[in-house]
Amino acid sequence: MNLFEETKFIMNKYKIQAKKSLGQNFLVDEEIVNGIVNEAQISKNDLVIEIGPGLGTLTSRLLERAGKVIAVELDKDVLNILNDRFKLYNNFELINQDILKVDLNNLIDDNLKNEITSCKIVANLPYYITTPIITKLLEEKLNLKSITVMVQKEVAKRLTSVPGKDKEVSSISYYIYYYSNPKIVLDVPRNCFIPSPDVDSSVISLELLKEPRVKITDEKFLFDVIKASFSQKRKTLLNSLVNNHICSSKEDLEKILSESLNMNPKVRPEELSLQDFSDLCNLLKK
Repeated sequence: MNLFEETKFIMNKYKIQAKKSLGQNFLVDEEIVNGIVNEAQISKNDLVIEIGPGLGTLTSRLLERAGKVIAVELDKDVLNILNDRFKLYNNFELINQDILKVDLNNLIDDNLKNEITSCKIVANLPYYITTPIITKLLEEKLNLKSITVMVQKEVAKRLTSVPGKDKEVSSISYYIYYYSNPKIVLDVPRNCFIPSPDVDSSVISLELLKEPRVKITDEKFLFDVIKASFSQKRKTLLNSLVNNHICSSKEDLEKILSESLNMNPKVRPEELSLQDFSDLCNLLKK
């Protein structure tokens, strides 16, 4: 029985349909499943937190490699499936909760012991909640080694773009680049799922840095400035920051950009590197 047949069998047995409201699309491509586990470099020393395991397709491969897998699933209708499939595994734990409400710091700290020395996140993320989940994982400064997740292909390009270099950057690009080394590791055609989504997907890998990429006196202010800079499309950096009250004086900001940072006052936010934003914020805070 191949993975497609196995998935259809499970869906029929438990009378389960993918829920559009939860962004469910069940992965049925064996090569992609194995590719995700390989790219995440899972070993017996790893605690894996899987977000949204669904029918447990990826979970089963993770359990073979990891020291422990904690699956966080919001959908109560698939809990019986997951418990039935993995009841004989002593390295499996299931949590029925919204990942955005889980205290991940305590969860990780409680499970990193003995031979399990590192934690990795692996997930096929629902498209509609990709950014809030990734933001939570980075913002909470968790004891993580890596994040390997599947997202919409166009979103993957934006999430892994290098600020100041790539054209597809947005505010989230800077956020991710501040905390990690991001890259696209797999492309996943839409026909690899049941039901088939309207778009293709990509798997991205975020290798967490031991220290943030730039030094900044006020981290929150840095991200407030970046967010404000990208809040108004097609606006210059100068206009965006003044309009969002980051800087009250247009003349003062013009002077900082041209004289202190040697930038064209008409520069657009996507032209700035992360270091450029860091330098700007440090000057604005003086």
